[in-house]
Amino acid sequence: MENPEICNHIQEIKNLKLAKELVCEECIKIGSDWVHLRTCQTCGTTLCCDQSAHAHMTNHYHKMHHPVVISAEPGEKWLWCYKDEVFADYQ
Repeated sequence: MENPEICNHIQEIKNLKLAKELVCEECIKIGSDWVHLRTCQTCGTTLCCDQSAHAHMTNHYHKMHHPVVISAEPGEKWLWCYKDEVFADYQ
C-alpha cells in the first residue's frame, strides 16, 4: 500500500483483521442497536460506528489508541485512520 497520500498507520498493515462476528459486543451488553460495524486493525475488536448511538469504536480508539479500522460491512472495502484522519480503499 505504498502511497504518499496514505498515512504510515495504514501503510504498515499487511494482513487485515476481519470481523469474527457481525455484532457490536458493547451494544449487546447494554441492549442497544447499532448502525454499522468497524473492526480494529490492532486488536481485531469489532464495534459500532459513529452513526450508532454509542459510537463504541471511536470510544475504543480514544481509550486504546489503536488508530486504524476497517469497515466490517459486507461489500465495503475501506480503512480509516483515526489519528491521521485518512481514508483508503483496498482490494
